[in-house]
Amino acid sequence: MEDDNGLDGDLNANVRCQRTGDPKLDKAVQHWLAWDRNQWTRAQVESLVGAGRVDDLRRRLCSRMSFGTAGLRAPMGAGFSRINDLTVIQSTQGLYSYLCRYFADFSSRGVVVGFDTRGQEESGCSSHRLAKLTAAVLLSRDVPVHLFSSFIPTPYVPYAVKKLGAAAGVMITASHNPKEDNGYKELGACVPLQVYWCNGAQITSPHDKEILRCIEEQLEPWSASCWDVGLVDRCSLRTDPLTQINSCYMDELASLCFHRDLNSSSPLKFVHSSFHGVGHAFVQQAFRVFGFPPPIAVPEQKDPDPNFSSVRCPNPEEGESVLELSLLLAEQENARVVLATDPDADRLAVAEKSDGCGWKVFTGNELAALLGWWMFFTWKENHSEPADARSIYMLATTVSSKILQAFARIEGFHFEETLPGFKWVGNRIHELSQTGSRVIFSFEESIGFLCGDTVLDKDGVSSAAVVAEMAAYLHNKHLSLSQQLHNIYQTYGYHVSKTSYVVCNDPPTIQRIFSRIRNFDGSGSYPKTCGGVQIVHVRDVTTGYDSSQPDLRSVLPVSRSSHMITFTLQNGIVATLRTSGTEPKIKYYTEFCAVPGQSEVSTLEEELRKVTAALVDEFLEPEKNNLIRRLV
Repeated sequence: MEDDNGLDGDLNANVRCQRTGDPKLDKAVQHWLAWDRNQWTRAQVESLVGAGRVDDLRRRLCSRMSFGTAGLRAPMGAGFSRINDLTVIQSTQGLYSYLCRYFADFSSRGVVVGFDTRGQEESGCSSHRLAKLTAAVLLSRDVPVHLFSSFIPTPYVPYAVKKLGAAAGVMITASHNPKEDNGYKELGACVPLQVYWCNGAQITSPHDKEILRCIEEQLEPWSASCWDVGLVDRCSLRTDPLTQINSCYMDELASLCFHRDLNSSSPLKFVHSSFHGVGHAFVQQAFRVFGFPPPIAVPEQKDPDPNFSSVRCPNPEEGESVLELSLLLAEQENARVVLATDPDADRLAVAEKSDGCGWKVFTGNELAALLGWWMFFTWKENHSEPADARSIYMLATTVSSKILQAFARIEGFHFEETLPGFKWVGNRIHELSQTGSRVIFSFEESIGFLCGDTVLDKDGVSSAAVVAEMAAYLHNKHLSLSQQLHNIYQTYGYHVSKTSYVVCNDPPTIQRIFSRIRNFDGSGSYPKTCGGVQIVHVRDVTTGYDSSQPDLRSVLPVSRSSHMITFTLQNGIVATLRTSGTEPKIKYYTEFCAVPGQSEVSTLEEELRKVTAALVDEFLEPEKNNLIRRLV
């Protein structure tokens, strides 16, 4: 794709006057054809108008993107509800306006802009081009832009925001979503789109709502300069932070390495897949920092490929079914551990060769148990006084395993939960750091981990190196990762969990499902049992209700932008239903938290299986509501 993108210099050329019969839609079509300078997305709308595809036009043009758990995200293509040149320009104009109002020194602090390797030829879009357009809008208003010259892992943007003292950051990425998607992640300014704030954490309310309001106030591109991708090569206000940030990141990564000599002599071999994304070169560097030789790359998946030609789904969270090439190579190379980062390298999946046969692919909750144990173990090696533990924290999102809570209860450090989404985790880390406290580990069950607090977002690069060191240390003690996980559960109690989802492509159906749950036994009455087991507490953070609290108000912040209801059952199982912030899914999470010494795992797993099946069948009614169950 060429950078000029076949742009038409005349904003009003070839504007079609065909009517759809819907005045609101006609106005939206008129605005699109008047403002869009990308020949491919203009042609898409003109084709839909000519074919009379009113419903498709309405879906594309009569609504706008909004911020979810991880920024603006939508399929690439024409329309105000999609990611494309025009909507990225509009979003950046709104971001600029908000930051101008918020920061007196915005014009000197500037904005960090990064991108991954995504692209879609039929819409003329790529992450690189969209990053250049983001920069062009800001440069046209004399704002300094720290635009990376090459693709980077997502964690580099929040890291750069803090390191460079920028007012905000923007990451253009679709993460692990399907190849049609691309997303606009923004990091924002000193207090708490994905936009990163100046504290290095993703923005939360009210900033996200205010930015959306500012976007709506100025939808027409300001000038031709906003479309000038060549501006980044001509303007002196544009700098490239790649070399500096990469060097600083790797230097600080060394603070997470505790056994470099052991690493350099370890016989363990590792295979790494970057899932056709940005991660491999950066994971290689991280391994060198830790004293390891480079991991063995999966050749078919090592280099960036926006079409993900060797994998049906670019999400390592899907488990063994998408790790086939990695596991096959590991067998051939006699490597015991497989590491897989998602395309923007902020998530990490891990698999280990079983002692018998086959492979153990760790869930996000299991890997968090291992990493949480390791981070506290290495912390204790350097802090002999038990009282010191009172100044450290571990964090997890509320739909994740409670295993860190079990650690904290026995070891004496602090544990806190946040709402789903690492934006809440990152901002809480920042808040705790202001009080002199330190967070040594955080995670979300969807294989998002953060070791330490150098970056305020999940980080697959650093996590890969930390897992490698942990595995090498345990191997030297004649232990596998799986054996150590068993040891952890023996000490802190088995935590058996199940996480999955159903797909629902009809938003009104999702609304009906959750409305039925909230009025299950009459108006305002939640279900009283699940699978025949009594429900003792209900927490609904969408409405702010929590039956376990004296005032019946949720301790977690109310979040009306999505649905999330948690049930605590009499047998100790905790079950949560929530809508995804980025995908058309209803996710469900169940966990059985056993007390230490209770080792009848098969009994726990069977009880959890029954409750999980009942949760889905009784509350979601997949067949009645035409929900698509996850294929395992």
